[in-house]
Amino acid sequence: MSTLGESVDLSKEIEAMQGKVEELRAEIFQNLTRWQRVQLARHPDRPYTLDYIQSLTTDFLELHGDRGVRDDPAIVGGFGNLDGIGSVMWVGHQKGRDTKSNVYRNFGMPNPEGYRKALRMFKLAEKFGKPIVCLLDTPGAFPGIEAEERGQAEAIARNLFEMSRLEVPVVIVVIGEGASGGALGIGVGDRVLMLENAWYSVISPESCSSILWRNWGFKEQAAEALKLTAPDLLSVGVIDRIIPEPLGGAHQNPDAMFETMRNVLTEEISSLQKNEKFSDGAALDRRVAKFAKMGFWKD
Repeated sequence: MSTLGESVDLSKEIEAMQGKVEELRAEIFQNLTRWQRVQLARHPDRPYTLDYIQSLTTDFLELHGDRGVRDDPAIVGGFGNLDGIGSVMWVGHQKGRDTKSNVYRNFGMPNPEGYRKALRMFKLAEKFGKPIVCLLDTPGAFPGIEAEERGQAEAIARNLFEMSRLEVPVVIVVIGEGASGGALGIGVGDRVLMLENAWYSVISPESCSSILWRNWGFKEQAAEALKLTAPDLLSVGVIDRIIPEPLGGAHQNPDAMFETMRNVLTEEISSLQKNEKFSDGAALDRRVAKFAKMGFWKD
């Protein structure tokens, strides 16, 4: 039979061990390699665009169709009320949770009509003077021949041009994968934010490896060379802010992630609405200059 003293000592030892486990866990996730962060960004339980919209907004009204070809489920969006801000236009990539829904969402890879649907929503937000939030999470625009036949490159280029001139605040958040023009097609804004374990790059590590080494076996080296993580991109001015995630990734504590996102978006949109006058053109000039200076460096 154990004594009271032995029970107390045992509980203290358990608490001490639990503390060490948490410290070790924190150390592991603070020192992930770039490839490990890519894998974390692709975790199937990670919150997607509709998860954020449903958790952050009330009275969300989803809009459909590009008024030309069809509706593209790989991009979703519509008006929804954000506490402290009011009505906001939400636009983002949407992946599926299982095989059936991934086929329906085309694995989050938009066709041209998806980008044209997004542009329709951008213009609608501008018409009513509502801020725009874009959530980026795609492995890239759909590369199929039918997408090229319907003008994939033109649709993305048109969005880049039109988004640079929108006369309302635009906040971009990379919530998972931000691959190439597929992400940039809805990624031009006044503020570009990025979740701690997301990645954003002109090409995926696997594709980079297949081009440079002619196989996917060097994807980890490619990820290191691409410098595609949030700290990398913040250091060179591609993004403006890193949004912290719960320990282990956004999927470990979605409610905490949603609350953090709510606070950050409210702060960023409020700041833009307070400090920028989009009607006089100065804010638009700053937006264009922000992207124009990317790629320049000094020796």
